Amino acid sequence: MRPEDADTPVTEAELHAWLDGQLPAARQREIEAYLASRPEEAARLADYRGQKAALRALFDPVLDEAAPARLLRAAAPRQPWYAQRWVAGLALLLLGTGAGWGMRSALPAGGDATALALAAARSPEGFARRAAVAHAVFSPDQRRAVELDAAHEEQLSTWLSRRMGAAMRPPHLQAQGYALEGGRLLPGGQGPVAQFMYRDSEGRKLTVYVSNELGPAGAASAPAHAGVPASAMPTTAFRFAREGRVNVFYWVDGAYGYAITADAGRQVLADVSNEVYRQLVSE
Repeated sequence: MRPEDADTPVTEAELHAWLDGQLPAARQREIEAYLASRPEEAARLADYRGQKAALRALFDPVLDEAAPARLLRAAAPRQPWYAQRWVAGLALLLLGTGAGWGMRSALPAGGDATALALAAARSPEGFARRAAVAHAVFSPDQRRAVELDAAHEEQLSTWLSRRMGAAMRPPHLQAQGYALEGGRLLPGGQGPVAQFMYRDSEGRKLTVYVSNELGPAGAASAPAHAGVPASAMPTTAFRFAREGRVNVFYWVDGAYGYAITADAGRQVLADVSNEVYRQLVSE
């Protein structure tokens, strides 16, 4: 029986499915018989087959080409600002936990979890790690690297001073090649931390990270240098640490800790640290 005499007529969709080899074998043979008696229809489908072959020959090689880098960058998912802050908080939490665990042997017998948390928060090493993590998380951000930019420096100082409970003014580091971008407030071990961000002429970032929770319980709420002549100040040596790709110069002055962090050489950080310390003393 020929297809034209069958109950199911041949449709245009079936003809294209036949071209693509997508019909069951029995129906495929029926379509072939149908076309054998219709040379014009068979010639039309032969043209379609030729076009299909030409398109494959033209575009199939493109399937094996590597995607352009600019398209891959454009297609990469962008991390929203709130996810970035969540990552920063999680990293700081993990660092605080690690510092606390490492200090467990320094606690007196019977020391509880609260004492452990306080000791971790006041650990200079843990402080340096948190400064490095904060630098690594926020410095690559081109749009929200700071909460208040340098154009609002006075507002930034007032806000951070109020939240930190002491004068918080960004150091001026133009002579060291760094211009202020702005600053932000971050969570510390028990309270707020101030972070000031700078950029050099080549776009490299440097951050100044300040915490007021490194001294013993009951320490004065004002920085040790406030109103005290340089000659009367306790001498606290700068310390150096490396966390991943960034270097950290830091020191502790009473209850306050200061960390200078950047993907820069040790001498550069030492020079900046000396200048920051000089400005703090001269206030």
